[in-house]
Order: sequence, then C-alpha cells, then structure tokens
Amino acid sequence: MDSGRLPGLVALISRRGAEHVDAIGTLAFDHAAPMRRDTIFRLASVTKPVTAVAAMILVEECKLRLHDPVDDFLPELANRKVLRTIDSELNDTVPAKRPLTTRDLLTFRSGYGEVAFLSPTCPLQRALIEARLPLSAWRFPGTPDEFMQCLGRLPLAHQPGEQWLYHMSAEILGVLIARVAGMPLSAFMRQRIFEPLGMKDTGFTVPEAHLGRVATCYKTGFSTGEITVLEEPRSDLLARPCAFESRWGSVRLHSR
Repeated sequence: MDSGRLPGLVALISRRGAEHVDAIGTLAFDHAAPMRRDTIFRLASVTKPVTAVAAMILVEECKLRLHDPVDDFLPELANRKVLRTIDSELNDTVPAKRPLTTRDLLTFRSGYGEVAFLSPTCPLQRALIEARLPLSAWRFPGTPDEFMQCLGRLPLAHQPGEQWLYHMSAEILGVLIARVAGMPLSAFMRQRIFEPLGMKDTGFTVPEAHLGRVATCYKTGFSTGEITVLEEPRSDLLARPCAFESRWGSVRLHSR
C-alpha cells in the first residue's frame, strides 16, 4: 500500500477458534470509503478450485465419472481433431487418440487452453482471439451453448491428457457441470457449495444494494508495470446477470 500498488486490503487469519482480522486502506485509489471486513472482492481464477469442487460433488454422486468420455454431455467435443504441431494451420490435423474425459478437464489437459504462452502468433491463437475465447479477449459475449459451438469448430492444441494448458478446461468444466446438474452453474454452486458453507455474498452477480461494498479491480501492465482499472464496480456490469458464467469469473464471481 505504501508503494502505491494497492489502495487497500483485507486479511483474516483463523486458527483453533481464534480470529485476527485487518482491514486497511480504501476501496479504490480515488475513493474515500474504507476497506471493511465485509468488502466484496472478485475471485477471478480462484473460481477454478470452486468449479473443481462442484465437479467432484457430481463425481461423488456418480453423475460423472473421472475416466468416462464427456461426449454425451458435450457433443460439441466429440471426434476431436488435434493440430499436428502448435504452429500448424487449422486444417493440418490428426485424429484425437481418445475422447476427452472429466479428468482431462479437472487437470487442464483437455488440449484446450491459453496457447499464447506457447506460440502467441500461431493460427490457433488467432482463431481463438477472433472467437473471443482466450483470456486476452476477456469476456465471452455469448451463451454456454455458443461457447461450446465455437470450441467445437477448432482443433485441439495437444492430444487429450498429454499437455497442461491454462484456463480453458475450467470454462468447459463449468458447462459440463451445468448440463449434468440440469441447472445454471450459479444455481448449482449456490445450492451445493455457497449456502451450505454460509458464503452468502458469493456469486456471479452483486445485488444493487451491495454495490457500495465492492472494491475496484485493478490490473498491472506486464511490460510497463502501470496499474490501471480493470473494472469499475458499476451496476451495469456487476448487478446484471451474465449470459456466460465464466469460471475465470469474467471477473464476475465475487466473495468476501
């Protein structure tokens, strides 16, 4: 905070029934409202382990099995083609050696992911950006079904189970959970995780009455180190239901 990297923070340590809480600073650099214990923050990629918990609930109930193909629930991903190399053209493919499984999605080895880390100018990365699928494009504008249709038109970067790639498998896993459960991902998480654990402020939207508790979200430039606003806590972004409940949260899954 003294260096100007953060406007404020909330920290809590709980051990053997004892708690220590610190709430320091303000909700934003240009905001006088103080950080409080009940300040609401975006979870961002911490949504990924929450999504894994949701999937494992369905595994525990035998509605999903770790090693079974996901084709019945995600037909868009049946009969996959795999790029011959990461830099190959999109039609330079070989057949997938086997179907995708729930375990592939949980371990981020589905063959989908952030290929920009491997080859930022390859044809697959350009196609992902055009479809608004990678993190660099940030917010996917369509529905879960449209998201899966976009993925289904693209080849895998690697054979299922052979290579770890960040992020995309968690997005697919969220669609799988919703289809298996027969309800939106947010409803399943609320009923099976958040409500039983007393996580009353966690979800993909924030009620209008609580928008004043939301901390402004900032990002740091990779090359410049400049700190800029990623998203303001505005009602049109946070209170409105999102068409695609992203596992990265589209910075929309919040908690305190």
